[in-house]
Parts: sequence; C-alpha cells; structure tokens
Amino acid sequence: MQLSKLSPEFVSGIHGADANNLSPKALERGRPQLGTLGSGNRFLKIEVVAQIFCPHTAKAFGLAKGQITLMLHCGSRGLGHQVCQDDLSAMAAAANYAWVNRQILLHQARQVFMKTLDISPRELGMNLLYDVSHNMARMENHSVQGKTQKVCVHRKGATRAFGPGHPSLPPAFRTTGQPILIPGDMGTASFVLAGTRTAMDQTFGSTSHGAGRTLSRSAAKKAAHGRDIRAELSSQGIQIRWTGKTTLAEEMPEAYKDVNQVTRILQDAGISKQVARIRPMGVIKG
Repeated sequence: MQLSKLSPEFVSGIHGADANNLSPKALERGRPQLGTLGSGNRFLKIEVVAQIFCPHTAKAFGLAKGQITLMLHCGSRGLGHQVCQDDLSAMAAAANYAWVNRQILLHQARQVFMKTLDISPRELGMNLLYDVSHNMARMENHSVQGKTQKVCVHRKGATRAFGPGHPSLPPAFRTTGQPILIPGDMGTASFVLAGTRTAMDQTFGSTSHGAGRTLSRSAAKKAAHGRDIRAELSSQGIQIRWTGKTTLAEEMPEAYKDVNQVTRILQDAGISKQVARIRPMGVIKG
C-alpha cells in the first residue's frame, strides 16, 4: 500500500527474489494484469488531510491539514495468487511485482491529475510518502527472550510498524518511526500512523493493516439490497467508480469496522501513533 503527497520518495524491493522460481502459469496470469487494481478490497482513493494528531511527525511526513493525497491498495494480482498455490519460495518475486504494480498505478494517476488540471509534474508535486506490503513473510532481526535473533515474521492482515531508530528505516523516518497506512472503508476515513518502539518489543514491529470486515461479502450484499450505495456516498461528497456487478454492495461502508476505533485502540496499546486522519473525496474500486 502506498500514499502519495509532498515528501521524498522511498521504495525498495524484497531481497532474495528470484523470478526463475515463478511458474509459467504465474507469469502468464501476472503479465496482462500489471497496472491494474484487482477486485475486492483493492482501491485508489483521492483524500484530503482532515485532522492532524501529531504536528511534529506530520511535518516530518510532509503532511498538512487540507492537503490532497492519493492512497493505493493493491498487490501482486493473479501472479501472487498463483505463487501461493505453487511455491512460497517465489514470494519475494511476487512482492516485487506488487511494488511495480503500485508504481505503475501511481504513474497513471499522476498522468490523469496533470491532464485534468493542465499542470506539470513539478506543479503537481505528487511524490511518494511510503510503500509497504502486507500479507507476506520477511526475515528480520528481533529480540526474543532478551536475545537478538533472525526470525521469519509472517504478517497476515498486518503491516510493519518499525519504531524510531530502527536501522532499516530511511533517514527521514529515523526519529519518527515508519509511516503506517491504515485505510478505512470508502465512506469514512483513512489514517496515517507512525511505528513505535513498543511495537518492536511486543508485536515484532507489526500493527493492523486496515479496519477489517464485520460482514462477509454475501452478508454485505444482503444488507445492501434495495439501497443506492452510490447515491449515499455522493450525498457525503464522495464520488465512486467501480467494476463488477456486486463490488459496491460487497464493499459498502457498513461491511467494515470503525477505523476511528481501530486506530484509537492501536494508539492506546502503544503499537502505533496516530499522525493524521484523511477523508475520501473520490474512490475507485477494482
């Protein structure tokens, strides 16, 4: 997942990736899907920074109240799905595919903004704040029973939350902790948080990666029956575009937990620090 705004760019791939470990079927599925969102809870959101919780960290992240941001949530598409069926040894290559996919989508989004607003890249100033993956395993050094050990951390439904001073963080985030991007549903808000030392001690440097569903997709479709979700979002000033006959019903706001409560719990637990709340203005669902 990535958030774009005024800030230095930082992105890196997963070391140890070997595309030779990808099956022909994975390559076949992934090749035509590069630069696409995918289905389900994958999205591109145009949002505005509505509230700042920590001015010092927000300034370090380049965030300011009233600023327009772009949040992307997508991954390695059919290639990654096939990798999980074939052999997890190719996982790092799939993760790098996901990074490239998000970079292509970001480039395409920039092109649309510049064409629509008739401005230059410099005038647009849409740079990358952070690009982070979830639902994957990484080899990392962590303290286990008082000793530093190399462990495999599998973050399923979670994302990294490295705290201040961690050596793998770029200089811009050494004093703040890494940026954490937690999207809510398409009708409420998303949050930018920062990693903490407590997360390093208690959760292997991990935190939630989203609000999480409260309704299954089938239950959401039943709950949305007879409603005009598009009109409901429009009345809140949120424009929505989507593909698929049932996508809008399956992704209705009530299908997800209250992201305000989720991030508040994360802060109270000390594993993430709230930095900013951003509310949606336009949402594209794959």
